[in-house]
Amino acid sequence: MHYHRIPHSSLEVSTLGLGTMTFGEQNSEADAHAQLDYAIANGINLIDAAEMYPVPPRPEHKG
Repeated sequence: MHYHRIPHSSLEVSTLGLGTMTFGEQNSEADAHAQLDYAIANGINLIDAAEMYPVPPRPEHKG
C-alpha cells in the first residue's frame, strides 16, 4: 500500500480508501464488518463515512 503524508502533520493516509455510504443499505452488517476488516488488514486507513457530497462538486473539495 502506498501512503501520502498530509502536509504540516505527521499523518499518512493510504492511496486507496473505503467508502461506507451504502453500508446498511446495500450490504448486511456482517458484510460491512468483513469489508472493513479486509481493508484494514490490507493497509487501508482512509475510511470515507460521508453520506453525500455536493452535486456538482465544488472545486475547493477536489484533492
